[in-house]
Amino acid sequence: MRAPAAQGGPEDGVRLVCFRVRGQELGIAIEAVRETIRMRPITRVFLTPGWLLGIFSLRGEILPAVDLSPWLGTGRTMVGEESRLVVLRRGGGGVGVVADELAELRVLPREEIAAPPPTLSAEQAGVISGVAATETGTVRILDAKALLGSARMLSIGRAGAE
Repeated sequence: MRAPAAQGGPEDGVRLVCFRVRGQELGIAIEAVRETIRMRPITRVFLTPGWLLGIFSLRGEILPAVDLSPWLGTGRTMVGEESRLVVLRRGGGGVGVVADELAELRVLPREEIAAPPPTLSAEQAGVISGVAATETGTVRILDAKALLGSARMLSIGRAGAE
């Protein structure tokens, strides 16, 4: 039999890797994140949608780099000194999500996570599983499986494969 979880432990909530895109804090379940890395050169690929920034090499593996800002209805992510790639797990590979900067790791109690607001577009509501108010603002929680399985990601082929 499993011992009860200690008060405030990870078992009591959702563990999130948080990052910012155009001033909005996003979180994604830590289990869905392979790693976070500094920005590296991204090679633009001819005739691809604007949200697909291109491809990059991670220890010899070629991965797509995507910008979530068009899905969020904001301007393009600004790459700077603090920018990072949040590499999501995708089968045996990954997909790099460009972040303006990393935020803190969070453990949010499940009861403090609300459903996405009804004002979101259908596409946004399809990839945001919930929202939570924190001392620093609102965190939008992304559903990695829905994001990787979205029509946009499936349009680039293997990105949605599991």
